[in-house]
Amino acid sequence: MRSSPFRVSILSGGLLFASLLAVAAWAGTAPDDVAAGQMLYLNTCGGCHSVDADRIGPRHRNVVGRAVASVRGYDYSSALKKLGGVWTPARLDQWLSGTQKMAPGSKMYLELDDATARRLIITYLQSVSLPAVSRDSRTDSQSKHWRKHP
Repeated sequence: MRSSPFRVSILSGGLLFASLLAVAAWAGTAPDDVAAGQMLYLNTCGGCHSVDADRIGPRHRNVVGRAVASVRGYDYSSALKKLGGVWTPARLDQWLSGTQKMAPGSKMYLELDDATARRLIITYLQSVSLPAVSRDSRTDSQSKHWRKHP
């Protein structure tokens, strides 16, 4: 029995939608929050940033959990390089609240007063970031096997 192109497209669309719901559920967020965050990201951040390409600002895929000023090949300001640390949701919220307050002299000038908008943008950024990899004693002990002992 042959499938019609219409049936294949309906099934494919259903699978895509189910995948998006699964990712949102895995991230512990509502799909509506991710979608709203994506729209806010595109409208607020999209002029300078992209998820997958460096533009005026660095790419944002996997930004949550990434070290500050660590995208290879991107020319960060000295203010951001001095900041150090890791981009966590709380730190991103602080950053979006006032980039110049957090890192005076950075290239970015943004002050987003709306806490809900910041939360939704961060929710979207979490959805395009890999989960943090936790280290445990098993992975630590495995890595020791590859070291040369003095």
